[in-house]
Amino acid sequence: MSIQKFPLTTIQKVRQYIQSALVLPESEQQPPSTKTFEDDNEVPEPESLDALGDLFKFGGPSEILDSSASASGRWLVSAVNPADALIRLPGLTLKEGLRLVGYIYRSEKNGKGVVWAVPEVLSVTAELEKALSDDLDLAHPPQPNQALKDVMESIEGDRSVVSFMVASILRREMLEFGSAGKHCRWTHHRLIDGIPNTIVPDWRTAPPQEFAPRARIFPDGRAAVEFFTCRVAAPTAIFRHIDQYPADSYVVNSLDRAIALVHRRS
Repeated sequence: MSIQKFPLTTIQKVRQYIQSALVLPESEQQPPSTKTFEDDNEVPEPESLDALGDLFKFGGPSEILDSSASASGRWLVSAVNPADALIRLPGLTLKEGLRLVGYIYRSEKNGKGVVWAVPEVLSVTAELEKALSDDLDLAHPPQPNQALKDVMESIEGDRSVVSFMVASILRREMLEFGSAGKHCRWTHHRLIDGIPNTIVPDWRTAPPQEFAPRARIFPDGRAAVEFFTCRVAAPTAIFRHIDQYPADSYVVNSLDRAIALVHRRS
């Protein structure tokens, strides 16, 4: 039941690789219009995580989707194959007979997306387009025939500590698939292994003793992952992410909570 820690640079590279595999082609994307600390070159790229209560549960009210703002948009089948993100990831593979497919929603500078796992025989474009309807809006994405309830049901692996850490990053990147503009959530989180010296945290809980990304496997096969991020869009905060995996799958029970507001040093 020992805990394995991971270098921040390694987790960052995993995240960057997944992001590059999930990026939309130019024909499907519009440039986001969000401002982050990086625009001012005042906060280092990696950042953190934890809980301020209901107000700051992963994303908070400022990230709630407003379907009326994108009423002129529509859902489309994406040309991206989300399973490409698994090609070089350690410890994880896509279950045989399944395929990952994506839908995107675009309206002006904002957008959203969704990834589903479907039987391979139902993954052709003609089948996927059957899920499209004029009645769908941003809050109600298309769901193709026989799609799995949770995309992580389609993932299998070697049950190593590495595989669970990678699965935690993969899931969040897939949830962010196709997001642009004000609908970005996980995009605004920077992985951290300590408090950046450019900010001052206003703790709402006892400060963690350590921020290094870590994972452990219990004797009964269950696993847990913990890592931290700093959300760089308002409300800026440090988050703790805790993922708990059952003994027989990579479908996870996640807790993403803000533990501190952050302020820039003057």
